[in-house]
Amino acid sequence: MRDGTPGTVRVRFFARYAELVGREETALTVSLPATVEEVVRRLRVELPGAHDLPERPLAAVNSKHVKLDSYVKDGDEVALLPPLAGGSGPVARRYDATLYETA
Repeated sequence: MRDGTPGTVRVRFFARYAELVGREETALTVSLPATVEEVVRRLRVELPGAHDLPERPLAAVNSKHVKLDSYVKDGDEVALLPPLAGGSGPVARRYDATLYETA
């Protein structure tokens, strides 16, 4: 059921994803209710460079890892998390996995 109420979510990009879209965050207006998957789909169409994001990235909502079928609410923060296998330097430090809990 869709009521179409607009809501705004803040989307954060880390490491390679930030490089692809040329920014670390953006605000996106979506029709609620919306899933994380719908947020990703909209980003891939509307944001330059985002078409190179994977269709099914790892994601967190409000610092908790979630599945893509999870719903977002107005004011939520959606973080898109690329797979990381270690590393150092400024890009690696921008994504601190301890900030994101598993659900």
